[in-house]
Amino acid sequence: MMQKEECFYLGKIVKKHSFKGEVVIKLDTDEPELYRNLESVFVDLGNNLIPFFIEKSSLSKSTMFRVKFEDVNTEQDADAIMRAGIYLPLNLLPKLTGNKFYYHEVIGFTVIDTNFGEVGEIQSINDTSAQPLFEIDRDGNEVFIPMIDDFIKKIDRDNKIIEVTTPEGLIDLYLD
Repeated sequence: MMQKEECFYLGKIVKKHSFKGEVVIKLDTDEPELYRNLESVFVDLGNNLIPFFIEKSSLSKSTMFRVKFEDVNTEQDADAIMRAGIYLPLNLLPKLTGNKFYYHEVIGFTVIDTNFGEVGEIQSINDTSAQPLFEIDRDGNEVFIPMIDDFIKKIDRDNKIIEVTTPEGLIDLYLD
């Protein structure tokens, strides 16, 4: 059984396309083209990710992905999966290079600040605020560093290090 932790959210089934069970998935991506030739996806049904195989598909209007799944042949079949989330395994994500990264990818990385030195290990990414934050554990203290492009100097994937330069005093705020 595929777990959600091993997957990323690709989009949601938003409507039926025909009386033959076709559905339209609204893709949540800047690069819908990458997903044009998918053979299968995972559909989130009652908190289980179930594999569905794609018989045929077409990309219309950039992020609208029209799909005919195997064994979804009627409107009733399509109704059963309406509004369901669509997921893909993480290993299908396009590889990012340079200073671009996926949130899940940098958990466990060590953050080193040019002025401060080693800050600690990234525990999670807080993206509930307008500006996503690295949540860093420094010997039991939580340090939050905004994920601002100007702050992020280098991502060293091999050594699991993110080099940052933050405004003076920012890190100390969390350590008093």
